[in-house]
Amino acid sequence: IVCIKQVPDTTDVKINPENNTLVREGVRSIINPFDLYAIEEAIRLREQFSGKVWVISMGPPQAMDALREAVAMGADEAVLISDRAFAGSDTLATSYTISQAIKKIGNFDIIMCGKQALDGDTAQVGPGIAVALKLPQTAFVKKVEQVEKRFITVERMTEDGYDVVKLMLPC
Repeated sequence: IVCIKQVPDTTDVKINPENNTLVREGVRSIINPFDLYAIEEAIRLREQFSGKVWVISMGPPQAMDALREAVAMGADEAVLISDRAFAGSDTLATSYTISQAIKKIGNFDIIMCGKQALDGDTAQVGPGIAVALKLPQTAFVKKVEQVEKRFITVERMTEDGYDVVKLMLPC
């Protein structure tokens, strides 16, 4: 499962002063660039091990465009979580909501998220999903080294290079 976010294709982001949400009208949107790496890696793993690649996003109806693009890249299934009540959700609410959708999807081995979203820049949603689902997690993955029956080994970027981390599946 790959969690993606549609973000404004600009660094000139405007905030609505009434509700502190992004003003998206008139701004072209794209898949968060860091999420594109996660999609590509998930597709590569599917080609190597079989299975399905799901993409999931929480956002306004226009986020369906990002999901369609991910399917065009090779993802098998797409889920949009959308409701006006989610507008302006913080990272805790977003993590929880996405985790509940992942529970409904059910059978999965790996959840991948991009490093961070360009518009929020918090890098909190991926770890928040892991906490909500009580799953082992690591962040800043540079490379998937090995996938075994019950484990995945990855290179995790650090300030001084990288660590090799082995996680039990699902993660």
